[in-house]
Amino acid sequence: MAAKSKPSLAVYGAGSCGGCEVCLLNIGERLLTVKKVFDIVFFPFLEDFKRETVAALPDNSIDLCLFNGCMRTSQDEEMARLLRGKAKLLLAFGSCAHEGCIPGLANLSSVEDILKASYLDNPSTENPDRVSPLPISQVAEGELALPVLSQSVRTLDSIVEVDYTLPGCPPEPEQVWTVLEEFVSVFAGGTRPPAKGSVLGAKDFALCDECPLERRDVQIDQFVRPHQIIADPDHCLLEQGIVCLGVATRAGCGALCPSVAMGCRGCYGTPPCGDDQGARVVAALSSVVGVGTVEDDEADIRTSIETAMATLVDPAATFYRFSLARSLLHRARILRDERGDA
Repeated sequence: MAAKSKPSLAVYGAGSCGGCEVCLLNIGERLLTVKKVFDIVFFPFLEDFKRETVAALPDNSIDLCLFNGCMRTSQDEEMARLLRGKAKLLLAFGSCAHEGCIPGLANLSSVEDILKASYLDNPSTENPDRVSPLPISQVAEGELALPVLSQSVRTLDSIVEVDYTLPGCPPEPEQVWTVLEEFVSVFAGGTRPPAKGSVLGAKDFALCDECPLERRDVQIDQFVRPHQIIADPDHCLLEQGIVCLGVATRAGCGALCPSVAMGCRGCYGTPPCGDDQGARVVAALSSVVGVGTVEDDEADIRTSIETAMATLVDPAATFYRFSLARSLLHRARILRDERGDA
């Protein structure tokens, strides 16, 4: 009887920084085990694969595809659809694929404004001819084509069906290895695959529930940035005025940031019971801001709230740093009469 062939693995990055691929490499020598167990059929970050390589594969011939990166360009969407057709199982790998991540903050502006700020009105850019990138350019050698920027950054599951999600920016190497080990067992016939739609490598409750810092029911009258105070290493950061998104973020990282006096930034996305991370953060902040008592004048209470909230730096990018593209807001409204067809 012929030996069973190895399961095949593909890894691809769309609109992202490359950190998820580096995280995969950071599993260390266990990468050799991955190479031994899987037949790596597409991994441009690691080997010189081309698009034509995966396009030539039969549909459903890739057992597992780790797809990281948001949907920022027409090429990202094209590769998402291509790999979805080739892969039996598609895993949204990291925060960019899962919720848009940092690139999703581009949804606060229009594409036109982004290009203008990047190429025309940037003090560090020398562009006297005010040239901007074009989708199609004619040069002496022929026609050059660039991917088209989408008007909005989108998540992977808004383009194609996603089977599993591994959150994090990036996921911790140990989590990546745990998930890969689970699929090794599945492909070896030892275990049943996780239920479709599962979030892997994380937990089903909020980060606050695994954070070692103590809640003391303290109220605050202002917010501070981590460098502005010497934080009590044992006290809840939010109760010290440091914005922490732990109450609105899925657990799984071990509260790494709060453990070193850095507020959680929210890269694991919302817990199962929440739909909009920013809305949950606002509710959490309201619970720690001291605004007086019921006997106080309503105008004074309003002033106290406004004074405290004015100390927040960049609320939109604080509350939705990783999740804007997935949130109920999704993007800022661009008025047509000001922005044309945006």
